[in-house]
Amino acid sequence: MSFTEVLRELPSLTLQQRQELVRRALDLDDAPLTAHDEALIAQRLADHERDPSSAIALDSMNARLRSRFQR
Repeated sequence: MSFTEVLRELPSLTLQQRQELVRRALDLDDAPLTAHDEALIAQRLADHERDPSSAIALDSMNARLRSRFQR
C-alpha cells in the first residue's frame, strides 16, 4: 500500500484505530532501553513503592518546570 493510499484510508478508521496507528508509528522510533536504563527505572519504581508520598503531582511538576524555564 502506498503512502498516498494510507492517507486516503485514514478518515475511514475509527478513533481507536488512528490512535493505535500513531502509537505504532512512534514506537518505530523508540530506541530499546539499555540495561542501565532498565535498572534505573526498576530502582526508581521500587523507591516510589516504598514511599509513595515522595511523588510529585503532575500539575505541580508542570508548574515548577514552567516557572523554572519560562523567560
